[in-house]
Amino acid sequence: MATKVLMPQLGESVTEGTISKWLVNVGDTVKKYDSLAEVTTDKVNAEVPSTVSGRVTEIVVPEGETVAVGTLILYIEESGAEGATAAPAGTTETTAPQAPATEQPKAATPAVSNQQVPVMDGPKQRYSPAVVMLSQQHGIDLSRVVGTGAGGRITRKDVQAIIDAGGQKPTETVKETVAQAPVAVEQTTVVSTPAPVVPASTPAVSVDIPVASGDQVVPVTSIRRTIASRMVQSKHEAPHAWTMVEVDVTNLVNFRNQAKGEFAKKEGLNLTFLPFFIKAVVEALKEYPMINSTWAHDKIIVKKDINISIAVATEDALYVPVIKHADQKSILGIAKAVDDLAARTRAGKLTMDDMTGGTFTVNNTGSFGSVLSQPIINAPQAAILSVESIVKRPVVINDMIAVRSMVNLCMSLDHRVLDGLICGRFLQSVKQKLENVGPDTKLY
Repeated sequence: MATKVLMPQLGESVTEGTISKWLVNVGDTVKKYDSLAEVTTDKVNAEVPSTVSGRVTEIVVPEGETVAVGTLILYIEESGAEGATAAPAGTTETTAPQAPATEQPKAATPAVSNQQVPVMDGPKQRYSPAVVMLSQQHGIDLSRVVGTGAGGRITRKDVQAIIDAGGQKPTETVKETVAQAPVAVEQTTVVSTPAPVVPASTPAVSVDIPVASGDQVVPVTSIRRTIASRMVQSKHEAPHAWTMVEVDVTNLVNFRNQAKGEFAKKEGLNLTFLPFFIKAVVEALKEYPMINSTWAHDKIIVKKDINISIAVATEDALYVPVIKHADQKSILGIAKAVDDLAARTRAGKLTMDDMTGGTFTVNNTGSFGSVLSQPIINAPQAAILSVESIVKRPVVINDMIAVRSMVNLCMSLDHRVLDGLICGRFLQSVKQKLENVGPDTKLY
């Protein structure tokens, strides 16, 4: 018999995924645990394994399409099944869980407020932070929205569709009798005032940009689309503020130059400047824990663990893997973690655990020669720090001009959570720690 393969939930807060590439074709024979497809979410790329052995009979979701968690994406006819039909409509689901609401026919009720929505008793609906924030900003009553996610969960697309349709309409409460077997039950229903019903998939208004002769058109990949979506969401939801300090790292440069040869020989990896900056940031986060926090709409959550996200660029994308419990690591430990995450990022071997749990981001833009930048916050974190290029500049010391190694530290902050005072003190702490690096600094 045919088994339904559903879009998995690749993370606690993940509600949808994009099929970036199918690794099988219709008619292919697969074994249990073979990879079927590459899926991109707003957190990580992952492969979907087969739960059974058999033959692929139909691919339901094409490459590049984004669907909710729990959506049917593929049919597999199990090996040795007798009387199984290739047509999906006649299949019987066995090992796969019961199809959620997202597998209803296309004519199912759209997820907008311009329709009758029964008020049901039951467990309280849970919403993702992005859904709650977007609904609050546009005055959307989530109790009047029908979700298209797994189990009827409301996704960000559902809320965005209502916004694109002009927002919710005023409502009035009426009572009607709904016939249900075996008796008639009086049921309260919220009815919106008459308005056109707009499908949940209604796209936002876009402008056609002419393509001139000789222009190159580059298709948007699923990972680039995900990055764009997250960056727009961060700028839209978090009020960004920005500040910067310059740091004299002459002593750090001298210390690193003296220690790097022996370090490489002993540890088998290069001693870069980044672990020193991360170590200083971690120590400053201990002093100012509010920086290590998250906005949660009606509260601020100060994180106990200090998990540092680092930006790693590949040829076509930017990933942000996480150094877990960075406050418990020495400079050597941080250096090894950075080297390992960077290598696995470029090899495409990151796991979901590698990409989740970050509480503060350190971005090494200086590796590209940048001396000033204004980074976008890695939501839902409250701040991000960019370490710029170390350059020699003339500076005034004791009324005399000297050539020193200087670096700019640029910080973007979520002004809902943080203010200039605490961020200024935090940066001064990082600055002091970096300027105090010297012969007594411990690498181990």
